[in-house]
Amino acid sequence: MTGKLYLCATPIGNLEDITLRVLRTLKEVDLIAAEDTRHSIKLLNHFEITTPMTSYHEFNKIDKGHFLVNKLLEGVNIALITDAGTPGISDPGEELVKLAYEAGISVTSLPGPAACVTALTLSGLSTRRFAFEAFLPTDKKEKQNILMELKTETRTTILYEAPHRLKKTLKELYEELGNRKISVVKEITKKYETVLCTNLQEAIVYYEANEPKGEFVLVLEGADKEALVLEEQSSWNKLSLNEHMTIYLNKGMDKKEAMKAVANDRGVSKRDIYNQLLEK
Repeated sequence: MTGKLYLCATPIGNLEDITLRVLRTLKEVDLIAAEDTRHSIKLLNHFEITTPMTSYHEFNKIDKGHFLVNKLLEGVNIALITDAGTPGISDPGEELVKLAYEAGISVTSLPGPAACVTALTLSGLSTRRFAFEAFLPTDKKEKQNILMELKTETRTTILYEAPHRLKKTLKELYEELGNRKISVVKEITKKYETVLCTNLQEAIVYYEANEPKGEFVLVLEGADKEALVLEEQSSWNKLSLNEHMTIYLNKGMDKKEAMKAVANDRGVSKRDIYNQLLEK
């Protein structure tokens, strides 16, 4: 019999947010794998949980991941916890889940707090469709690529940011995306939880005057879909009709298919394109 891997969500600030099921599981498993054992011991001590702990974090996730999988194969039940929130969300827990499935080990997730979803519900922005970006990369080229993608991302986007990088990130978002709406959420579930519903320009001014403190979640309005369509149509209209047709004809389309594609790009009917070509 192999063991089972339990992904246990822990509080992101308020200790009362832990579930009864998570508390029971943390007491019953054979081993707890924690992102930072020094941090997690405070949680375990508070709830009088004495289950042995071992560290599992970004810098040992390969070797320790295989170690934990071997333990699971031996029949050891393991609970995975992160410093705060749900394991596998913007932390190395996702790697352990992959390894467990590859080894044929059963995995279950015990739902609970997640900063990204909590911030989204607090934001006042659209929650119907959203994208989670977590922390922007530190590599300049990689970050620039993601910012370029966000230019055309119509879903609400959620990002994490540390206080010492917040002002720089807000400026980069403003420079690349324009003055979009944003909700800056900090210290979620804690005593000084705040939600600043504003726009990027005003957020920059606010944090120039008020030094950022605490952990931040940025909930960013998606790009305007109609504006994107108009922008795309405008770029196509800069081409002559023959140039535009040639693009699709060179892709192997027949004239009928090409006219349909050109009409779609320009936001007009196929008959309009046909008539214009006849005139030419």
